[in-house]
Amino acid sequence: MKRVDCDVAIVGAGPAGLAAADAAAASGARTVLLDDNPAPGGQIWRDGPGVHLPAMARQLRARVLGHAALRLHTGVRVVAATAADELLLEDADQAWQLRWGTLVLATGARELLLPFPGWTLPGVTGAGGLQALVKAGMPVAGERIVVAGSGPLLLAAAATARQAGAQVLRVAEQAAWPALARFALGLPRWPGKAWQALALRGAGYRAGLHVAQALGDGALRAVRLQGPRGHGEEIACDRLACGFGLVPNTELGRLLGCATVERHGLPALAVDDWQATSRPRIHAAGECTGVGGSDRALVQGAIAGHAAVGQNRQAQTLRPVLAHWDRFAERLHQGFALGAPLRQLATPETLLCRCEDVPLSALAGCADWTEAKLQTRCGMGACQGRVCGAAARVLFGWAPPAPRPPLVPVRTGTLAALDGSGSDGMMS
Repeated sequence: MKRVDCDVAIVGAGPAGLAAADAAAASGARTVLLDDNPAPGGQIWRDGPGVHLPAMARQLRARVLGHAALRLHTGVRVVAATAADELLLEDADQAWQLRWGTLVLATGARELLLPFPGWTLPGVTGAGGLQALVKAGMPVAGERIVVAGSGPLLLAAAATARQAGAQVLRVAEQAAWPALARFALGLPRWPGKAWQALALRGAGYRAGLHVAQALGDGALRAVRLQGPRGHGEEIACDRLACGFGLVPNTELGRLLGCATVERHGLPALAVDDWQATSRPRIHAAGECTGVGGSDRALVQGAIAGHAAVGQNRQAQTLRPVLAHWDRFAERLHQGFALGAPLRQLATPETLLCRCEDVPLSALAGCADWTEAKLQTRCGMGACQGRVCGAAARVLFGWAPPAPRPPLVPVRTGTLAALDGSGSDGMMS
């Protein structure tokens, strides 16, 4: 099996990973940047047909790719850790091993999806999922779309759909107007964010309104929205994009033994002032350390990249900038905190685990995730509990399932490399 050695390995080529790669490779350290997407940029700077990336994203990507010491590998997935300083990887052609001196985890975040009646109907996606599909070229021109859930991603998804010719009928934000007003009053401290909000907002935005049910027989026909004191509306539509925030991707970090800390009700990788985790020679940056936006991720990535090559002075100069964006992240979470009604959307018949068709009623009497998995197969499908595990954390307070290799579905040939010799019993 092919093996590659490097001084610094960075997993994830979103804003945090690109910033880390820029800082590390500029020092001359042999740097390898990995991402499972076809091109660098992560979810926020996802490229595709008709996509116009921000100038800053294009410039950073060009600068990173221009470093002679850097090697970029896209379409690569991390399967497991086969040794303390070695990752097993798989791409479209083969499995291979990467041995690193220092590792930076910039694994980002994924959407938080909460179950509600009809959420498995064709035509219902995540808000970020809709955005990714449109950027990849999915035609939505002329379609009637409703966007619902919570957070700034709703506005971004709606803007992407409008630019592609869709008719966005409603953007339903579950947070109430008073909370949004308090959030908006603080935005002058971050002028760029204020302008972004103004640019993204369009007609049809409503606060204090959440999804109650997706209606249809075999395909989405309409969505029922619920407001305070029983007020609501039913809207005929072709597509519903629904997201309730983001979940840090901590699976690889936890598999490597990195400690986590709870941030806003969800586990995130714990880091110190140098973005170092509890494991020696492993740093983390971006949304996997707690959701806070691309500006925060960029600064964290730069700190991690500098620290990974011993440039602590350069990293130290960025601490005040990071504190500025940490304050924005806190304000963001306060403004868009999920309300109690969202934890009561699902009925007993609503599927919690889509992969294994496990309804909410099947989990009655289960005390934790392990018991639910043993009794119902919940979390044993292709997503390995990433969707239903996060939902169960919000609904029941259950700790997330412990990650086990392989972290992703892989070819049988790749499994042959997982013999347990250096993988901490990963094939048991």
